[in-house]
Amino acid sequence: MLPLTLTVPSLAALPAAAARLQAAIAEAGCAVIAFEGEMGAGKTTLIRALAGALGVADDVSSPTFALVNEYRDARDTPIYHFDFYRIDSIAEAEQMGAAEYLDSGYLCLVEWPARVAALLPVPHLEVRIQVLPDETREIELKIIN
Repeated sequence: MLPLTLTVPSLAALPAAAARLQAAIAEAGCAVIAFEGEMGAGKTTLIRALAGALGVADDVSSPTFALVNEYRDARDTPIYHFDFYRIDSIAEAEQMGAAEYLDSGYLCLVEWPARVAALLPVPHLEVRIQVLPDETREIELKIIN
């Protein structure tokens, strides 16, 4: 199944894309999911849809200033959501305990992963979102070894 490319023509198609992403995460067996895409590509929106598919009841929002939000899925298992856009250095990420979260074995959803690339475990699942000229999103899923 992986690598896989999904086309999301509208917000209405996000739940189906999130279900496919959930299945890809299960298949990949990776706890760390790296979401790549330009500002406004829909990383947080896709994570919100994925969290809903996983049974998260909380309001899912980008942890832009907090750096990490913790949610609980339908089985009461932690899910960690990171936004490293405002991180200044790997040292700052290490000081906030990013390595421990990423090595925890719990699902970690990481926005702006390139800023902490040295901390990402191998393998991990990359979710690359590209905005096409007609505003359709193309989502590429692949395992990074």
